[in-house]
Amino acid sequence: MHAHTASTPAHLACVLAAAALAGCSHHAAAPKPAAPPQVTVLTVHGASVPLYADLPGRTSPYLVAEVRARVDGIVEQRLFAEGADVRAGEPLYRIDPAEYQAQLNSASAAERKAEANLDFTRVQALRYQDLLAANAVSRQATDSAVAAAAQAVADVKAAQAAVALARLNLGYTRVAAPIAGRSSTSLVTQGAYVQASQATLLTTVQQLDPIYVDLTEASPGTAGVRAGSLADPAHAPKVTLTLEDGSVYPLPGRLEFSGTSVDPGTGSFKLRALFPNPKNQLLPGMYVHARVEQGLDRNALLVPARAVAHDPQGRATALVVDAGGKVAQRILQAGVMQDGAWVVTGGLRDGERVVVDGLQQARPGMNVRAVEAAPPAPASALASNQP
Repeated sequence: MHAHTASTPAHLACVLAAAALAGCSHHAAAPKPAAPPQVTVLTVHGASVPLYADLPGRTSPYLVAEVRARVDGIVEQRLFAEGADVRAGEPLYRIDPAEYQAQLNSASAAERKAEANLDFTRVQALRYQDLLAANAVSRQATDSAVAAAAQAVADVKAAQAAVALARLNLGYTRVAAPIAGRSSTSLVTQGAYVQASQATLLTTVQQLDPIYVDLTEASPGTAGVRAGSLADPAHAPKVTLTLEDGSVYPLPGRLEFSGTSVDPGTGSFKLRALFPNPKNQLLPGMYVHARVEQGLDRNALLVPARAVAHDPQGRATALVVDAGGKVAQRILQAGVMQDGAWVVTGGLRDGERVVVDGLQQARPGMNVRAVEAAPPAPASALASNQP
């Protein structure tokens, strides 16, 4: 009993020593505070930014002429190569002219007969007027002679009209291109019978230089495009094209026509641009993308698309970092996207730092370590690189 009592103070001393050592060990292993996450920011500044709209479209010919038969007959010959360029007035077909030549000959003979009769009736009318003065004939006979002369004049004019019609029909047997352009396939062959009453379609000629590009734009964005003066070609909005394979068409065009109403079914708005096409690189029906000038915003802020998110209400938002490294959220008024960046017209101030990378680590109200990103290309470079 005495031995157990003597060992108790020693045991307590050991326990206290162990506890002290454990406390010192725990204090030495305490973790350091976590460093703030790193994000990449871009300082935005106001600049003059060219505004434009990227619109889908299709090419269509500048002029289209359907070549149709204007007289009945047998096609004797096709005088052009299908798909070749033809000149205005160049003969394309020859229809058998024999019948129409005969009609012209007959009308010409009738004209000469009418002219001969006119000469006779005029002389007779003059003679009767002289005899009437000498009281050698009655007035009734004189009036009849004068009326016959007047009728002969009308007969001559009718005969001349018949000759003109016959000559016109004979000319229609030589079917000519109404416009200069590129011919399509021939829809009739040699030996085919064509009819004027059915206006038989022979072929089509399309003028491709210049060429139209018909564009479709959503109605809310049309105001900027329509602001350009379409009446003055020198100030009409410029248009550039990107082809379906991604290549850039080398020649710029201009906006020619802006629609006057919105399609109620699609809510779209029609525009038409005109492009030079000297090498016939653009063909009717091609799908293209057009970039149409809409003006210049002289104090716009460009924010990269990756820095902009949308909240549940659909509003554009971005995170900004102040001078102390604290994150805040901004609601943006973002107009259009150009070259991978939103054109922001409200919600940001000049000189604010927008988070462009590291958005997953940043939350409003927390502190971060901001690293400045390389500045974007100036607006002038964006304008010069427009496709």
